[in-house]
Amino acid sequence: MSTYTARLAALRDQLSRQQLDGFVVPLTDEHMSEYVGAYAQRLAWLTGFQGSAGTAVVLPAEAAIFTDGRYTLQVREQVSADDWQFVGVPDTSVSAWLAGHAKQGGRIGYDPWLHTRAWVDEASKALEVVDATLVPVDTNPVDAIWPDQPARSDARLSVHEDANAGRSSADKRAVVADWLTEQEADAVVLASLESIAWLLNVRGGDVSRTPVALAYAVVNADGTADLYVAPEKMTEEVAQHLGNAVRVHDHREFAPALGTFAGKRVAVDPTLSVAAIPLAIEAGGGEVVALRDPTVVPRATKNSVEQAGHRSASIRDGAALSRFLRWISIEAPKGGQTELSAAAKLEEFRRETGVLKDLSFDAISATGPHGAIPHYHVTDESSLPIEPGQLYLIDSGGQYVDGTTDVTRVVPIGAPTAEMRDRFTRVLKGHIALATAVFPRGTTGAQLDALARLPLWQAGLDFAHGTGHGVGSYLSVHEGPARIAKPSYPGSGPSESLLPGMILSNEPGYYKAGEYGIRIENLLLVVERTFEGGEDVMLAFETLTLAPIDRDLIDSALLTPGELSWLNDYHARVAGTLAPELEGEDRAWLIERCAPLR
Repeated sequence: MSTYTARLAALRDQLSRQQLDGFVVPLTDEHMSEYVGAYAQRLAWLTGFQGSAGTAVVLPAEAAIFTDGRYTLQVREQVSADDWQFVGVPDTSVSAWLAGHAKQGGRIGYDPWLHTRAWVDEASKALEVVDATLVPVDTNPVDAIWPDQPARSDARLSVHEDANAGRSSADKRAVVADWLTEQEADAVVLASLESIAWLLNVRGGDVSRTPVALAYAVVNADGTADLYVAPEKMTEEVAQHLGNAVRVHDHREFAPALGTFAGKRVAVDPTLSVAAIPLAIEAGGGEVVALRDPTVVPRATKNSVEQAGHRSASIRDGAALSRFLRWISIEAPKGGQTELSAAAKLEEFRRETGVLKDLSFDAISATGPHGAIPHYHVTDESSLPIEPGQLYLIDSGGQYVDGTTDVTRVVPIGAPTAEMRDRFTRVLKGHIALATAVFPRGTTGAQLDALARLPLWQAGLDFAHGTGHGVGSYLSVHEGPARIAKPSYPGSGPSESLLPGMILSNEPGYYKAGEYGIRIENLLLVVERTFEGGEDVMLAFETLTLAPIDRDLIDSALLTPGELSWLNDYHARVAGTLAPELEGEDRAWLIERCAPLR
């Protein structure tokens, strides 16, 4: 098992023992999470792929790994082309590929705790063309051959105080109970870890970079709830916080409990719940009602306390990032710094705030050609030295009890080329266009996406990732349901109207394969805006993130007067807000880097 080739061979042997002609390995867990615990990193263990989204299919004589445009370069760098075919989505789906490659009458295995019911139905239908069958497995064959598979985390739950949440758990559960009454349902199953954390005002440490606990919850029409979690995760403080209205059960009792809803209507979110959940409810005589998780939109629309908390988190995070940007501008040209050392230094500055709980994701610390990999993951083996003539890209964020941050900046090491400045300025123009957008209620992120791309399109350029994603409040750095992306972007789902209180990223980019990457990312808060003489209350964005945008990469001749005014106003706000948080040379550097451009 010391090589990925050996692991693939071992999986094929295991499939033969389980009488399967293939198996599908997604990168997710039993909660359909984007970021998963170490025990659920089956795709990485099998293939070596370190991205945050992907799927593998293993057949007796061939194997394929499916990734979207964010990982086109990364997957080829990390996964052996001798063992795996590289397939792009959404151009080709896993189901369509199976229909063209599975053997006639074959048995294709899947883990019903790792796929949605919609995917099972889609794949089953696709396989009909070759009379093949999708077969649920009781034992995941990857787990069967993974000798040192990490144990599930035993981190304890903690209370997320109402002072940071802005609403009590009892209030949130009452709203869900009213919703159940409106839907004429008896209960709703919550499988999303973020939903459970938000609803019960608890946090955990089971998933790296995301403060959630492995658990399930059932909320009943009377406002009570049943929480299924490993007993060792509970503390007396959490028990008192939950109160008598939340009954706590061993997580191993969840699957059997699904069979106890005979004669009842149970709401299940089909996009956030694995197939095993509705199948078990129906097997026990319950009626499954496919409805969106009722906590998703309330969780995404931050209340005034959460908004104020994020503003505070943005100030301390911006001060830490500014210290880092000064440090990298001085130290990198001297030589001796690497992608890993730079990421470690930024984490050090964030930890010096004294209140950092964790990073919000593994920093994308990328220099030169690695910058052209949008979701590059630096390792000991891949870390490159940061050298003159390169662009260094750092995409990072922090988890604080009052907010989750995510920001990207690019620093030239030495003098940038004219092309670099042109591309950077076009990305900046798109960033400004989105930041200054004004739009009516009912507008979706898909409708705004082109604003960020137009300056690139006008030069025959584009970028292969979404322009913006939702961000949680001391929760996941990637949060639905809203996003800013092309309608065809992988995972976009139905168009979602932007609502006041939503926090989304604004991160257009440009990537030149093998040479450099550019991305400028701030977080935006959707706010209401009125106009004198206007007939409607409109929506707009408040930029939350505070950090200087590198002036040496900006070709001001390409900026319109309005764009230049926005940039100077933004930098004035950055300097005015962050300067009091900094001292000495850090403060002087910030003020100089935020001086107006002409």
